[in-house]
Amino acid sequence: MGRLNTLDDWLNYQENLHFQEIDLGLERVKKVYRKLFPKGVSFKVITVSGTNGKGSTVAFIGSIYQQSNFKVAQFSSPHILKYNERFVINGVQATDEQICCAFEKIQSLRGETSLTYFEFSTLAALIIFELEKIDVAVLEVGLGGRLDSVNIVDNDVSVITNIDIDHVDYLGDTRELIGLEKAGIMRKNTPCICADINPPISISQYAHKIKARLEFVKEKYTSNIGLIGKHQRQNAAAAILAVQKLNKTLPVSAIQIKVGIKYARLDARFQIKTINNKTVIFDVAHNAAAVKVLSVELAKQQCSTTAIFSALEDKNIGLMINEISMIINQWLLVPLNVNRAIGIKALSNEFGINHNTYVCDDMQNAINRALNDRQYQRIVIFGSFHVVADALKILIPFMNNKSCKIAINHKAPLGEI
Repeated sequence: MGRLNTLDDWLNYQENLHFQEIDLGLERVKKVYRKLFPKGVSFKVITVSGTNGKGSTVAFIGSIYQQSNFKVAQFSSPHILKYNERFVINGVQATDEQICCAFEKIQSLRGETSLTYFEFSTLAALIIFELEKIDVAVLEVGLGGRLDSVNIVDNDVSVITNIDIDHVDYLGDTRELIGLEKAGIMRKNTPCICADINPPISISQYAHKIKARLEFVKEKYTSNIGLIGKHQRQNAAAAILAVQKLNKTLPVSAIQIKVGIKYARLDARFQIKTINNKTVIFDVAHNAAAVKVLSVELAKQQCSTTAIFSALEDKNIGLMINEISMIINQWLLVPLNVNRAIGIKALSNEFGINHNTYVCDDMQNAINRALNDRQYQRIVIFGSFHVVADALKILIPFMNNKSCKIAINHKAPLGEI
């Protein structure tokens, strides 16, 4: 191992340290956690799991606590443009220096224990949050729940958003099996809020088995809300219930809750921008359930629409296409520069002859084509966090300048997140 001087050095090192990218299980990471925190963490913890809606729920909870005098931290993944997005304290991202110092501490204590990229980030979050003397941390589960590294921490409240089919190789191929994996974040005699409107029985059964205090969201939030979409009202209601469960130790007023929900923000969740006089929508919808929700929102406005789309190979891409095909008039397919991405030829083969598709050389080519085609007034960029990230790297300089025109042949760097 050479000298690790920068955050990029550390991240490149972590990507190649463990023999596989995803390795669910708590035994290895728990060994290091116990060395770092022999008495556990000193702050309150809200853990959030689910198939979709985790990031939004974390954002709502974080925004509520930011209206109070309590210091709140949010750990989420994946990031879109910058690794530092994963660690947010009172709305401010952690610095490279804070993250590297946390990595150095992990490295000094892990010994021969191998850790994945995500396990490093989980432990780093806890170290940073402890040093910052926060009052409450909101931790987003990366994959599943029971065996995810976030589950090394005993929470004070857990939240399960919705349950749908995704990551079947790791979590199972039914809602009941997936629900059981998500339910693994519950703790005995501890509140759990479930926002799924048709929850798998496995969630209630597991709660009964371990004597967790399970509560279901019965009514959606009805006041002003910072995120777009009817589904976000369910996530907001879950966030409010979670915060209320900690009211004895971290009291938050009704006004602070209302303001927090109203001003919650989260990039790339039906995020709307105007570029070259076109409506451009960024959404990280990356499974069939999320794409269905995206389709419902798009359908609210009749508009000629082109999609810039790609996906990871382990997704049910055919189902994703079917959920939104009635809304999309043209598909611009782009290759992704990540290990799990579907090949561009295989992606093209997912579309039938009735779809208007065009295979693009890269994201820059797709954006140029979409912005300069007068047939389509709306562009939706979705399918993966990676798709949105690649697009934003090119478009961010233009997003705050409606009069700015993008040069057709301008070449911008495409990186992988």
